[in-house]
Amino acid sequence: MPAAFLGHGSPMNALDRNRFTEAWRAFGAEVPRPRGILAVSAHWYINATAVTAMPAPRTIHDFYGFPEELFAVRYPAPGDPELAAEVADLLQPTRVGIDTDSWGIDHGTWSLLVHAFPDADIPVVQLAINATKPFEYHLELGAKLAPLRDSGVLIVASGNVVHNLRRIAWEMPDAAFDWARSFGAEVGAIMTSSPANVTRLEEHEQFALAAPTPDHFIPLLYLAGLASASDEKAQTLVDGYAMGSLSMACYTLGCGSIEFDARLGSPALPDMPGDETNI
Repeated sequence: MPAAFLGHGSPMNALDRNRFTEAWRAFGAEVPRPRGILAVSAHWYINATAVTAMPAPRTIHDFYGFPEELFAVRYPAPGDPELAAEVADLLQPTRVGIDTDSWGIDHGTWSLLVHAFPDADIPVVQLAINATKPFEYHLELGAKLAPLRDSGVLIVASGNVVHNLRRIAWEMPDAAFDWARSFGAEVGAIMTSSPANVTRLEEHEQFALAAPTPDHFIPLLYLAGLASASDEKAQTLVDGYAMGSLSMACYTLGCGSIEFDARLGSPALPDMPGDETNI
């Protein structure tokens, strides 16, 4: 089964059609039908390693300051307690909490899946990002999850390799600052040549600007771990930037070249100052 890291950007992408959402749609159409989806989202960033195990996970609107139509979106995919147990077993001896009633499907996951799998009929579980652990821990967990690909599970990591909300420039809807492009280019070079070296990016001179908090960067480490487990290199699904300080880069494993309409415009953005919006 293929795997992916998808740069999700603004939650408004859930409602929009642009070249990034077209890439997600093309990815969903390209992969074999999964028996389940394991999502690693930047937005479940807690002080533990855990996996959702409820039969019917709720759609979480974990943002504010956006139009009401976005809050009306529901992604009613079923959960899969048995898949959650598989994940916990694979990650031993790491202790994995089994969440039966707390979390659900957050916008880092559903804003992508409404495009990639719009029927919401494939079971979805989420793996929490343990905020207390170093990058090497997440890279190793990604590698441990590799057997899931052999059993028909699609692993989708969701974040942004450049994600600095304090530097957002609303007048740059589809452009980027030089520092963002510099860091994003280095990410692409490593992921497409030697993904196991991705943890070195923590020492990059632009890392503090690109990832002032690591929550959106860490999901990339799970795809890099999967790649290292099978000695694969990632392919670039789509690349680009939004609002100066967000990278929309997406990477895949096991997909080859995916065709989609890259001529569509930039993401739809809410008409409000960045300080009032939590993405």
